[in-house]
Amino acid sequence: MSAVSLRGLSRSFGDLAAVSGLTLDVDHGELFGIVGPDGAGKTTTLRMLAGVLRPSSGEAWVAGVEVGTDPEGAKPHLAYMPQRFGLYDDLTVRENLDFYADLYRVPRTARPARLERLFAFSGLGEFQSRLAGKLSGGMKQKLSLSCCLIHQPAVLLLDEPTFGVDPISRRDLWLILHGMVAEGVTTIVSTSYLDEAERCDRVMLLHEGRVLALDRPTTLQATLDGVMLGLRTGAPRQARDVLRATPGVLSASLFGDTVHALVEDAGAATDALRRGGIELLDARMVTPSLEDVFIHLVGTRPRD
Repeated sequence: MSAVSLRGLSRSFGDLAAVSGLTLDVDHGELFGIVGPDGAGKTTTLRMLAGVLRPSSGEAWVAGVEVGTDPEGAKPHLAYMPQRFGLYDDLTVRENLDFYADLYRVPRTARPARLERLFAFSGLGEFQSRLAGKLSGGMKQKLSLSCCLIHQPAVLLLDEPTFGVDPISRRDLWLILHGMVAEGVTTIVSTSYLDEAERCDRVMLLHEGRVLALDRPTTLQATLDGVMLGLRTGAPRQARDVLRATPGVLSASLFGDTVHALVEDAGAATDALRRGGIELLDARMVTPSLEDVFIHLVGTRPRD
């Protein structure tokens, strides 16, 4: 049996279908990414898996428990970290951890070893007497994650854990997650950062509540037909618009001051820029990123 199974999972709010018919399996010890922009349905999906939001239809199984019908039975096996986790700013780091240990009924005899381990990987040991409200954003996220792990869950659900976190703390959080996965903890993480999603074993690209694609990042990156060009010009927005109107250009999007263009014929793309009076400073073939894949799929998806 898979660690997490979804079968036709859907949730609507009035006439709005936030999530539509998700069906998938997540293996034990897998790092699984739910990827998409704001409004894609990422948070709604995780809230249904955590048992805090009842699905409109379908089933969600976590650690062998159907969450929709028995949310309390699933809770001992999972931990859910929303974007705004419930830390208590007027409690210290240690007091927050003790509070969540009490909530999860962690035996007192088991706590010293667990706290020592959590402090070791989070680096919070020297700050355990500091008020949570006085921590930096990255340290708060590490404390939130530590609170989630205090009862040693089998499944970890994380909703955009690195949102608003500095680059060094982002790296540290991902190192912690990879360490948990290496020990067999099934981890499902949502993110709108596609560069982060490339760290996952598999990803589900979600758009308007529906699955665009589901596979390993490297497999998805290899699915694009054509050649991906990185084109640097003095007028990147104008270049993008010209390329989008050029036959043989399958998609074009901005990456900083560079345009990534998926083309059938590289010559046709560069010729179109020259005809448009746009100076081409540099052109080279690039490896498609997961973001390139997502943008292409969104652009080619037929509207309902």
